[in-house]
Amino acid sequence: MTVKSDRWIRRLADEAQLIHPFEARLVREVAGTRIISAGASSYGYDMRLADDGFRVFSPIHGREIDPKHFDEECLVEPPLRTADDGSKYYLLPPHSYALGVTVETFRMPRNVTGIAMGKSTYARAGLLVNTTPLEAGWVGRLVVELANLADLPLRIYVNEGIGQVVFLESDEECDVSYEDRGGKYQGQTGLTYSKL
Repeated sequence: MTVKSDRWIRRLADEAQLIHPFEARLVREVAGTRIISAGASSYGYDMRLADDGFRVFSPIHGREIDPKHFDEECLVEPPLRTADDGSKYYLLPPHSYALGVTVETFRMPRNVTGIAMGKSTYARAGLLVNTTPLEAGWVGRLVVELANLADLPLRIYVNEGIGQVVFLESDEECDVSYEDRGGKYQGQTGLTYSKL
């Protein structure tokens, strides 16, 4: 098993639609404004947070969170705000937890697994991005789980890098892929909540 390079990522994005939409190079500026990097890096891909489907857990609307019987009333949609430079962001309250979804759709080959993790720019500001596998055979927009560990509200910018996916390619295909077993999050196109 090997970690795959930017050349491999670009080739698979072209040949197998590994990532769509796809940024072939690391983007750090858009229309003259610095952004949190997005796109292909040396050995990974910096995925972007979409501006649809962002929700924050709220004790006002729910009494408990049960992953077996998920209650959507536990979540609230915060307003999308605009910074002075025109960047769009959500404000994540201190010590809160949120769900978002990536701009990109991923299409994982049978012999490839991805690992999504947080970016150091956000980690240094107090954001924890849950480490999440992208299993062999899985297709969809990735739901990202975000925790603000800080004592202050934290800006979460949309259409900018929220985390990085590292791709691991095996020398053989798996017997049963995520698609083969009918994985419950297969084909998700937006924010999908916990389900059995």
